[in-house]
Amino acid sequence: MKFIDTLKNVWKITELKDRIVLTIGLLLVYRFGAQVVLPGIDASQLGALAESTDQGLLGLLNAFTGGAFANASVFALGIMPYISASIVVQLMGIAIPYLQKLQKEGESGRKKINQITRWLTIGICLVQAPGYLASLPSLGIPPSAFLLGTGGLFYFSSIVILVTGCVFAMWLGEKITDKGIGNGISLLIMVGIIATLPQAFLQEFAARVTNSNGGLIMILLELVIWLVIIMASIMLVMAVRKVPVQYARRTASGGYEKNVFGSRQFLPLKLNASGVMPIIFAQAIMFVPSLIGKSLESSDAGQWMQAQFSDIFGLWYNILFALLIIVFTYFYTAITVPTNKMADDLKRSGGFIPGIRPGSETSEYLDKIMSQITLPGSIFLALIAVFPAIIVKLMDVQQGWALFFGGTSLLIMVGVAIDTMQQVNSYLLNKHYDGLMKTGKNRKAVA
Repeated sequence: MKFIDTLKNVWKITELKDRIVLTIGLLLVYRFGAQVVLPGIDASQLGALAESTDQGLLGLLNAFTGGAFANASVFALGIMPYISASIVVQLMGIAIPYLQKLQKEGESGRKKINQITRWLTIGICLVQAPGYLASLPSLGIPPSAFLLGTGGLFYFSSIVILVTGCVFAMWLGEKITDKGIGNGISLLIMVGIIATLPQAFLQEFAARVTNSNGGLIMILLELVIWLVIIMASIMLVMAVRKVPVQYARRTASGGYEKNVFGSRQFLPLKLNASGVMPIIFAQAIMFVPSLIGKSLESSDAGQWMQAQFSDIFGLWYNILFALLIIVFTYFYTAITVPTNKMADDLKRSGGFIPGIRPGSETSEYLDKIMSQITLPGSIFLALIAVFPAIIVKLMDVQQGWALFFGGTSLLIMVGVAIDTMQQVNSYLLNKHYDGLMKTGKNRKAVA
């Protein structure tokens, strides 16, 4: 009953209701676009493409695009070029003084960085779109499926449409972030992943029950393990370390009294402050070794790279994947947790950490704490990310269903869902309603 009452409260807040409706509408537009096949391709002859992208690295890419990759859709490139561009810009921000200067300019600098990211996204699309089109025949599409042939006109028009589709998806994500609820880019990825969940489960159910490979008992065991991993993922996303903070008592003139303190509070520092971004960043880079191996396939090193890094459940793939997640967790935490600003804000508000001097010492202390808690957080994140490979080896789970046992798929779903719920929760609490993540009785709304 409380959950139903909370949903009713959500609908009572006009701004929140409008944001949710807009978000759902834009997500539906994205899902509709994922079903629109490129002009000049016969949709009835794409069965072989769907089979070739059913598992492995291409299966994961297809899940990220919500099936658009296997549909030869106008959104076939998905949102991954934008993710790749974001990674490149953030990495360049470490070495290029101009980008460092923009990062310090606040909102105006952020807008310029976003514009650079958009242009770089278009550049990446112009490279990926011809590659995608050229790979379609090798992925099983027969020549008869290309109704207008594969000449220059087809390539030109399809490249323009694919690039436009990616830019439009990027625009949808940014509009959701600005005008809707939640992080738009992450929501687009999550919706695409959820779209593949029913089919993956039905394939696993058929393999276990129809083929007498463990039956309902194995399905039940898998569901229990799945729920345990979900709970572990939620704990990872929500876990915090509370740092005690003491505030000086204010005087009547607005200053602070020396050696007279108010009640002690706590500064919550997240165990995984970077959320699911390290997973998304690492996954985007994991496509690179396989591409390098394919370009060097005539050599032994190229063949080894292609064999090892095309299998998302292989040993070397998951070792590199885990290491990248740990590195990106530290990298993204350093960007998103400004310990200098936190220390300055504490000092201005009359707060301090007991035993630590305000200012630079507080900043160094917070930085030390973040380094200490980021290590176990990043390792735990990496373990959950590679768990699908473990479950495939131990229980012979179908690869499509295994992707939801941790890994990229489950962590993105859990992380994005919690982030969105927290934003809805903030709206409810600001209007003096009980939030989705808080118990208690409803309070009277403030107009």
